[in-house]
Amino acid sequence: MTSSEIRKKFLNYFQEKQHKIVPSAPMVIKDDPTLMFTNAGMNQFKDYFLGNKSAEATRVTDTQKCLRVSGKHNDLEEVGHDTYHHTMFEMLGNWSFGDYFKKEAIAWSWELLTEVYKLPKERLYVTVFEGDKADNIPFDQEAYDFWKSHIDESRILKGDKSDNFWEMGDTGPCGPASEIHVDLRDEADIAKIPGKDLVNNDHPLVVEIWNLVFIQFNRKADGSLHALPAKHIDTGMGFERICMAIQNKKSNYDTDVFTPLLDEVAKISGKKYGELSKIDIAFRVIVDHIRAISLSISDGQLPSNNKAGYVIRRILRRAVRYGYTFLDLKEPFLYKLVSILAKQFEEVFPELKAQQELVEKVVKEEETAFLRTLENGLRRLDSIKAELSQSSKSAISGAVAFELYDTYGFPLDLTALIAKENGLTVDEKGFEQAMNEQKNRSKSAAKMETGDWQIVNEGSDVEFVGYDENKSEAKILRYRAVKTKNKEQIQVVLDKTPFYAESGGQIGDTGNLKIGDETIKVLDTKKENDLIVHFVDKIPSRLDAKVYAEIDNERRRKIVYNHSATHLLHAALREILGDHVQQKGSFVSDKILRFDFSHFSKMTDEEILKVERRVNEKIRENIPQQEERNIPIEEAKAKGAMALFGEKYGDNVRMITFDPNYSVELCGGVHVSATGNIGQFKITTETSVAAGIRRIEAVTGEKAEEYHLNQEAILKQVNALLKSPKDLAQAVEQLMKEKNELQKSLEKEQSKQAGQLKDELIKNAEKKGDITVIISEITLPNADALKKLSFELKNEVDSLFAVLACEIDGKPQISVVISDNLVENKDLNAGKIIRDLAKNIQGGGGGQAFFATAGGKKLEGLADVVAQAKTMAKEL
Repeated sequence: MTSSEIRKKFLNYFQEKQHKIVPSAPMVIKDDPTLMFTNAGMNQFKDYFLGNKSAEATRVTDTQKCLRVSGKHNDLEEVGHDTYHHTMFEMLGNWSFGDYFKKEAIAWSWELLTEVYKLPKERLYVTVFEGDKADNIPFDQEAYDFWKSHIDESRILKGDKSDNFWEMGDTGPCGPASEIHVDLRDEADIAKIPGKDLVNNDHPLVVEIWNLVFIQFNRKADGSLHALPAKHIDTGMGFERICMAIQNKKSNYDTDVFTPLLDEVAKISGKKYGELSKIDIAFRVIVDHIRAISLSISDGQLPSNNKAGYVIRRILRRAVRYGYTFLDLKEPFLYKLVSILAKQFEEVFPELKAQQELVEKVVKEEETAFLRTLENGLRRLDSIKAELSQSSKSAISGAVAFELYDTYGFPLDLTALIAKENGLTVDEKGFEQAMNEQKNRSKSAAKMETGDWQIVNEGSDVEFVGYDENKSEAKILRYRAVKTKNKEQIQVVLDKTPFYAESGGQIGDTGNLKIGDETIKVLDTKKENDLIVHFVDKIPSRLDAKVYAEIDNERRRKIVYNHSATHLLHAALREILGDHVQQKGSFVSDKILRFDFSHFSKMTDEEILKVERRVNEKIRENIPQQEERNIPIEEAKAKGAMALFGEKYGDNVRMITFDPNYSVELCGGVHVSATGNIGQFKITTETSVAAGIRRIEAVTGEKAEEYHLNQEAILKQVNALLKSPKDLAQAVEQLMKEKNELQKSLEKEQSKQAGQLKDELIKNAEKKGDITVIISEITLPNADALKKLSFELKNEVDSLFAVLACEIDGKPQISVVISDNLVENKDLNAGKIIRDLAKNIQGGGGGQAFFATAGGKKLEGLADVVAQAKTMAKEL
């Protein structure tokens, strides 16, 4: 049975059991502040469990793409070293929201595994929750009794809280669980040790394949458990593991989920999988990581230096490093695997195939950049080895190992490997200490203490009226205190609100809540799953009173201009650049709009002008907004609406149209009633964000007017300075030509003076035996001139020891130059010497053994530099 057939049989089985097949949610989460990535199949259904939203279908089934590389569920370091952990994996699941419970979930799981998938019953084990005294939860006798009707009691094992009680987080819905494990060992191994002794003991061939979670409690912030009003089923089957079991393999990587990728890596590298442990680990890391990287990018998450983007960049760099070190791959190679994945996932995750070219370009550019960083890191490691050699030390300090990790992306094992090859060791404890210090800084910076919701009025449905009204009468449903960095804010949920919660790139509304004579400021509005949460500066004194919620209309008006302008911009870009243009992100505030889009080259000035003119033309047409709410998504698509990759849409959507032949988009944001309200539109910048991704920043309305007025004022100022020439552009061009000619003349004169200075320094050099000593305080125009002079002296003077104390633009700078023969024979090091000398100028610096520079703050310290250098020279 192929992996594709295994997936289809699962979904079809539960469809026959009246489950609705729903698509996977994006792997990158946008509206849940508690999670960065989808790490479990239940994430997209969180609101149903929390009671914030009613399920449209009480039975659903799906395959969810998941990523476990951060937070509580972090399998990154195990990936590749074993054969069953992954960063990205598929989670097959069936769900019941207040419908069936333990009996059906257990019966159907057993039937699917043994009757449909034909797994041998004697190879299966199940676990049930043994209970927990601290939480006052008894043994799960109910689940045990249901299992008894399917499997021998000797194969029903008890599990503790760590394995058999599932929790969404520190707070929230939770409940006991039953795991299903399979023993894939050979008969000879089974005869030695029974499988029940290896369940939940990290044996690579006795593995959990399915977890049935019986959600029936809610964990409060104080740790207490409360029964939920409705009971739910949440199951998760590891797709890669079930494929291993059904295909009778000993490793997830031996299934057809991974073998096409492994074959391609073998073809690219010329290495074989299955012959050498270190090479096998590299193969597994690469084929696992490219799945996580590709699907994240196709969901709209580009590699970057912060948050989710940094996680993706780290995964990519880990894969490149393994290829570089163990497979001798010195050129980009990961991007070549994307086409295989796109084909594999074509039916289940079609967004990757649709964006294959973009994903390949982004991955290739990231690989190229990191390979350069890797080379720089290796050069830094060479200098570290040289320093250790000179000091007769044999251990790379933990701080230096962490620098290699943090700055150059060198994991500890790579540094340790290179160190071992050179007869060195690494202070691993020191490294771990430095790593923990950084983690603690990050944790304390991001730590949030969230209190329980305090229920004021019953109800969970929140009505958003902000499309039609800017104020409304409401009541408080719930509130809670949230503390971040020792600052407390209050979060309030109303039953009805005009406040737009940050979503789809549009920032949240601000304004006021008026309760009697009390006015409370709304500082921000955000979404938490499907709740609209108002961030306010204090708890209302009268929680049960009527609330009059009113947004900041002036601010909202400017946001609306910018949001509608992004729609007009998107359409103009597709019209002028081509249909390949797709929105890849946006930011809409009251000040600017930012729009990221797929395009593979820098826009020309002419293209930018055309786009700008087209948008302004549509503004002048004063096109009325056409809004359709709760339209079936397929109907919206048939009308030309574009669904954005990485967004999760329901069965019914909101569609915004500005001329059916120009701009039709799915959008939950707020917009102008007609395009003429925008006033005018001006592009201020066009830049690159990543390979194949461009970014436009623009302003509208009054901000666009200010921009034009500022540009006009600058133009008038320049015109006045040049005494109002007939042709301003020609006058500026002539001025630049004269400047360049003067610059060349100046550089020629400076070069002549530098030559004279060099000759004078050589003429006045002192001899200390075979060593030529040049120590002098000089003045030069810039740092490049100092470096040039230093190297010219080194090239022309044998056995040179030179210290140049230089004033550059009123600031002190030092250069130390030592001939190679002195570095080798006299054990001299310019980098060490410069650090001592720099103390005189309150500065610091560094470099290599033969050349180093330093800058500082204390100009008068240059005389002390010269004096100290002369003392050093006497000891040569």
